Amino acid sequence: MSGVMKRMGMIFRAKANKALDRAEDPRETLDYSYQKQLELLQKVRRGVADVATSRKRLELQLNQLQQQSSKLEDQGRKALALGREDLAREALSRRAALQQQVTDLETQHATLQGEEEKLTLAAQRLQAKVDAFRTKKETIKATYTAAQAQTRIGEAFTGISEEMGDVGLAIQRAEDKTAQLQARAGAIDELLASGALDDPSGMAKDDIQAELDRLSGGTDVELELQRMKAELASGSPQQAIEGGTGQQQQSQQQPQDTPRFDKQ
Repeated sequence: MSGVMKRMGMIFRAKANKALDRAEDPRETLDYSYQKQLELLQKVRRGVADVATSRKRLELQLNQLQQQSSKLEDQGRKALALGREDLAREALSRRAALQQQVTDLETQHATLQGEEEKLTLAAQRLQAKVDAFRTKKETIKATYTAAQAQTRIGEAFTGISEEMGDVGLAIQRAEDKTAQLQARAGAIDELLASGALDDPSGMAKDDIQAELDRLSGGTDVELELQRMKAELASGSPQQAIEGGTGQQQQSQQQPQDTPRFDKQ
């Protein structure tokens, strides 16, 4: 049972992978990757801005502490000038405490400044990589689009694409049906001509009648030709017609007057 389940899972993963590969568009994947890189670059820039803001606050605090330290130093000098050593000592004690805070803030300021420089350099490098990726992305997209168009054109010319394949099958079916109808029509004409089939409309003729019609048509043509020759010879259409008709009647009666000799 476990082997069957493993096999089913493998088949499912293979089919899912094939479906995903068919649905995947490299151009969309590249655009998505570029978008994620832009988001990462935006986060790095935001981090640089936050560090710079913290550094600026420390600088403001350092300026305030330095001003207070200078003020306490002045107060200590004035107290000594007035003979108040106790006030001078108090002022110097406070100044020493402030000086310790200044030292701590200067250490933090140096640390933040170093972090800011690192983040700024990282942001610049990431910006260069994003720009290079964008150029490469557009190049790959253009190449992919051109290759896809070339492939479709080649498939259309060779007829191996799905659309052209359907068109080719439709043309083949139409040609087969046309050939079948032509063969059937020819067979029916041959059967009608041979008399194997009867034409209920009465328009069909047998071979004897067809031969008689052909001979009759040829006789009419000969009469018309003789009439035209007579017109050209005599210049009188009516006489040419009557002469042609009389000659035709004599030619038809002459075989009847010919004596017949019977063999003894």
